[in-house]
Amino acid sequence: MNKRWYDIDPTVSLAVSLMRNANVITQYKCADLIIERSKASGIDLSENILTDAFNYVLRRWYDTNQKIAEAFEYLKLMPENLQKEIAVEIINLLQEEETR
Repeated sequence: MNKRWYDIDPTVSLAVSLMRNANVITQYKCADLIIERSKASGIDLSENILTDAFNYVLRRWYDTNQKIAEAFEYLKLMPENLQKEIAVEIINLLQEEETR
């Protein structure tokens, strides 16, 4: 069975799963966090990657929204240690949002 790129690390997989089940506003907050941290770490997407990522057949849940799809492209390009670090931040953000 082929694993999805985010299933390689259980923490990243959990963060993605929790984010998927969050409301759209919280998903946007998570997407902003991912994009902000990615850019701060020097990760940059070219315009072609963004366009290609959003214009193919929409098969994944996060492909239906351009901002969330962009955030996941950033997350996918990160080194595994940074993915895990941001996954923990996403989980913490989701827990904070849940208690509000």
